[in-house]
Parts: sequence; structure tokens; C-alpha cells
Amino acid sequence: TYTTDTTSREENKNTIESLHGLSVDIKKIRRLKEWVLLQNVAYVKEIAGILQEMGADKTTVANILERCPEAILHTPAEINSQRALWQLVCQNEKQLIKLIEQFPESFFTTEYHENQKANILFFQDLGLRNHIITRFLTSAPNIFYNPVEKNKNVIETLQRNYLSLGGSDANMKIWILKLLSQNPFILLNTSTAIQENLEFLEKNGFTDREVLQLLSKLKGFIFQLTPTTMQKSMLFSKNVFKCSDQELKQLVLKCPALLYYSVPVLEERLEGLRKEGISVAQIRETPMVLELTTQIVQYRIKKLSALGYDITSGTLESLNGTKKDFEVNYSKVQSKKERPVFNPVAPISIED
Repeated sequence: TYTTDTTSREENKNTIESLHGLSVDIKKIRRLKEWVLLQNVAYVKEIAGILQEMGADKTTVANILERCPEAILHTPAEINSQRALWQLVCQNEKQLIKLIEQFPESFFTTEYHENQKANILFFQDLGLRNHIITRFLTSAPNIFYNPVEKNKNVIETLQRNYLSLGGSDANMKIWILKLLSQNPFILLNTSTAIQENLEFLEKNGFTDREVLQLLSKLKGFIFQLTPTTMQKSMLFSKNVFKCSDQELKQLVLKCPALLYYSVPVLEERLEGLRKEGISVAQIRETPMVLELTTQIVQYRIKKLSALGYDITSGTLESLNGTKKDFEVNYSKVQSKKERPVFNPVAPISIED
């Protein structure tokens, strides 16, 4: 164990000398995590040795220790256990050292070792591919800190609800794996919260089929919301678009962002569109435009305007979609503008 209390303490000279010998930028550590240098016990040479065994060169070792100096406070036994654990999902040590260099904090969090191991084995049994589990370890490490029973409970709740909403046994595994791949943070929710959100949608008139549709479209992000925030967002949209409950439901199915984004975010995006001369009627016709940030919308409008395209008088479809989608739409508008107008049956004008 170690402490972050730095009162009346001096830097550990052995630690400083060992780090210096590895060409580690000690000033950087002093600036960011000085408390590491004040600990009585550190395993600088041992941890560096383990990293070198895995194939890390001197520059890589220095880079890792500068980014995550607390690595030197773990015992060699802890790090070797972590190494063995990550090798369950890594193709080889070359890939492992690359991951450690990119995400050192994730690798050197050893306090939940048993939970991490149990969850890795659970995810493998569930059918998740190793490269997906690796991505989880680096980008969503918190889900491995849960006891495996908690994660199993959430998965079982999702499976149960999928079947009760009309999903088939045959498709359930694929659906769960896709949902997890898109949004592993689902596992940080409680089973109760998941149940409450699904019940909220049902109370607001969404059919079982429509709820399943929303779950897929929102990639599971719906479970990070609460009935209160969803209610506020829906009420805001209803007032803005002046629509009935049924019309609002259709708008939400068309653009789940109306359910997902908070009122302040929706307000800001609507205001940004209106400043560009776009009407509420146009937005209601193409609500998916609210999925884009104000900056992206402004950039796209500017590019289209340069081609002489007036966004205020037509549809907003050309603004929609991903960056790739927009580039395709932009190319169509551009080629249409550049194409010469020629009518083969028009009479030829001849001057007398």
C-alpha cells in the first residue's frame, strides 16, 4: 500500500537515481505526481526489467513510467500476475507492450485483479472476441472492477427484456454481443435502472417492437439515462415542434437523439440551426440534424453555401449523417453544379 500524503516527506533518493538511470523525465513526474517519489518503497528496476522482458526498449520504458509513475509502486509479483492476465486476450507480448504504452493506467490498476480475471473469462464464455475484450480493458477498464456476478446480472436482465420485447432466442446472443461491443458502459448500470428505463418507454406508448428498435439505434446509451431526463427532453421537443404525443413518438423513433440529449444540448443545437436561417418546420421534417454539433452544422452549411446551395429553402437531408455521408452528399451537389445544362431537343438560336 502507498499514500498520497506528502506532508513532511522527502523524495526517495534510490527511486530518483533508478529513474534517472532509465532516462525518465523526473521533472515531469514531480510536476504531475510528485507523491510517487516520496514513497519509501519502489520497484523501479524490477518493473523496468519486466517491461523489457516483454520487448519494450529503453524509450518505451521511460515513456510508460513518465505517463504512469505509480507503476513502480507495484510489486513485481503483482505486475507479473497482470501480465499473465492480459496475455489471455492479447495475441502476443508485442501487442501487449504496445497496449501498455498507450494505456498504462489501465494495465497498472492491479487492485481488482481477481475481478478482472473472472470478468475476462466471463466475457470469453459469452462469446466476445479477444480483440473486443482488449478494447474494453483499455477504454472501459471500470467494467472489470465490478464483481463478475454484477456483470452477469446486468447481462441476464438485458437477455430477459430482449425476449419479453419479442426478440428471438436465435438472435439474442448476436444482439447482446453487438450491444456490448458498441457500449460496454451498459455494465456500469444496475438491473433496476435498466428496468425503470424500459418501463418508462412502455408507459409513453412505445410498442415492444419500437422499444427494441430504440435500443438498437441508441446502442444501449438509453441505459445511461433516467426516466426524469428522458421526460424533460421529450416535453421540450413536444413544445418546440408543437406536436401530439403520437407525432412526438414518431419523431423520437426517427431521431432517438431527442430522447438521449439533455434539454440544454437540444436548446443549443436548435438555436444554432435557427441562427443559420433554418426553420423549426425544416428541423421537424429532418430531426436527425440535431444529432450534429453546432460547429459541424456551421461547417457543412458554409461548404454547401460556397456551391450556391441555399439550405434555408430546401431539405436538410444534405447536412445529415456521418462525415463520409456528408462528403457523398457534397459531391452530388458539386457535380450537379458543374454539369453543363444541355437540352438536345431545344431549338438552336441563330442570329439573322
